[in-house]
Amino acid sequence: MPPTHEVTNQVPDPYGHDQAEDPTLLAALHRAGAGWAEPELHALGRLAGTAEAAEWGRLANENPPVLRTHDRYGHRIDEVEFHPAWHELMRTAVSHGLHAAPWRDDRPGAHTARAAKFYLWGQVEAGHSCPISMTYAAVPALRATPELAERFEPLLASPEYDFGLRAPAGKRGLIAGMSMTEKQGGSDVRTNTTKATPHADGTYRLTGHKWFTSAPMSDLFLTLAQAPGGLSCFMLPRVLPDGTLNRLMLQRLKDKLGNRSNASAEIEYDGAVGWLVGEEGRGVRTIIEMVNMTRLDCTLGAASGMRLGAVRALHHATHRRAFGAALVDQPLMRNVLADLVVESEAATTVALRLAAATDGSLAGDEQETLVRRLGLAVAKYWVCKRGPAHAAEALECLGGNGYVEESGMPRLYREAPLVSVWEGSGNVAALDALRAMARQPATVEAFFAEVGQAAGADRRLDAGIAELRKQLGDLTELEYRARRLVELMAVTFQGSLLVRYGDPAVADAFCASRLGGDHGGAFGTLPAGVDTEAVLARARYV
Repeated sequence: MPPTHEVTNQVPDPYGHDQAEDPTLLAALHRAGAGWAEPELHALGRLAGTAEAAEWGRLANENPPVLRTHDRYGHRIDEVEFHPAWHELMRTAVSHGLHAAPWRDDRPGAHTARAAKFYLWGQVEAGHSCPISMTYAAVPALRATPELAERFEPLLASPEYDFGLRAPAGKRGLIAGMSMTEKQGGSDVRTNTTKATPHADGTYRLTGHKWFTSAPMSDLFLTLAQAPGGLSCFMLPRVLPDGTLNRLMLQRLKDKLGNRSNASAEIEYDGAVGWLVGEEGRGVRTIIEMVNMTRLDCTLGAASGMRLGAVRALHHATHRRAFGAALVDQPLMRNVLADLVVESEAATTVALRLAAATDGSLAGDEQETLVRRLGLAVAKYWVCKRGPAHAAEALECLGGNGYVEESGMPRLYREAPLVSVWEGSGNVAALDALRAMARQPATVEAFFAEVGQAAGADRRLDAGIAELRKQLGDLTELEYRARRLVELMAVTFQGSLLVRYGDPAVADAFCASRLGGDHGGAFGTLPAGVDTEAVLARARYV
């Protein structure tokens, strides 16, 4: 080999480890009583840490889905074609129960166990998480009409991934999608114009156009349309029970910033057959539980991306040398890396806490229901908002190598803004937190009871909680101040969880920087005295 072709000081591939060796994740799993899921989590973690799984993610993104509106004879088929790697990702997710399986599992912490696996497998490839999340979220909405739930829930919860255009009853397992927004309204779904006309057989015929339809290759969709009684929720299968295609025409696939492996479409309903879910005129109330479940997954998805970014940045810095020393041994880089790990652990802890609150809420625990209602809106706003800045900083830790597609960091960076937009952008989430507090004042009491469990453990956290009470007592220009208020709620929530359950070095660094004000405007501005070695050990695979 000519001397000019010698390769030195390059970082080895980050494969061959168990990604479930995540102390924050495992501790949250056991706190929720879901320790029974740890063996499967490790099995999934070992697969997630392989070069093979990484290759599935690469191929699925470099070969995005293709819309096939017609077959070669001119027949309308409205099918989406995917690379085989996509199907491997989906098959793994479904077989491990990341979709609707928890709804048929009465073990303690079933939803937390599912959340842990969703967070873990999403680090391999985030795009396919969308249909997995939609399927998970569809079940509670379908339960508003018990006969539909009885018919479809077992197939939605099946561990079999069965892709293809066939009637739902003839498949081994189903995937669900959501079709809510329209061109003129976006998040303001009450302005939807799609119409639903009732028929004598109990079905409806839907006519209209949907601007964003998640996972258009799904077997069935939940959608909103204007019925005689007002905005209502409907279930539409892609293939009708008699085997004919429903009148759902895919107009085009969206050309998106990220999330390239997943298809998002504009759909036209031209007399599409649908079944009413819930009552006429109560469509938003019916579908809101689906939205809440996907908001949980948005928070989990952001935390998943942060974990991946922090681990990859630390891996690079551990093996790369510059200016006579390993990057990880240089003080300023240690500050940056530790800051990324602190943010990641705070995001993971609050996301898994909300998954546990979901378990509690479904079991009828009123306190957990209230914490979940307000906490989801707060965390959805803040954790998802932090994701893009975190991804950018993690990418920068790799320097020019991080800007190259082969590193995987550009894909992480492009993906990061999605969850902040999906299921309501930042303003929607912040205002929803205000709405929750106004309509259900008990959520405020429940929130303070939750963060108050750490009272007296850290003076900076105590000061943050006191400031939050003061801010909530001031009703002037509340909407104008919503982002600042919800941010403070989020960091006090995270701080209280870290103080109670987190590593002491991480909790101290978080409270000093995020609550104590000893932090700059960028990552890598932690105060002196942080135990960076203890923090970094949390993101270093053995």
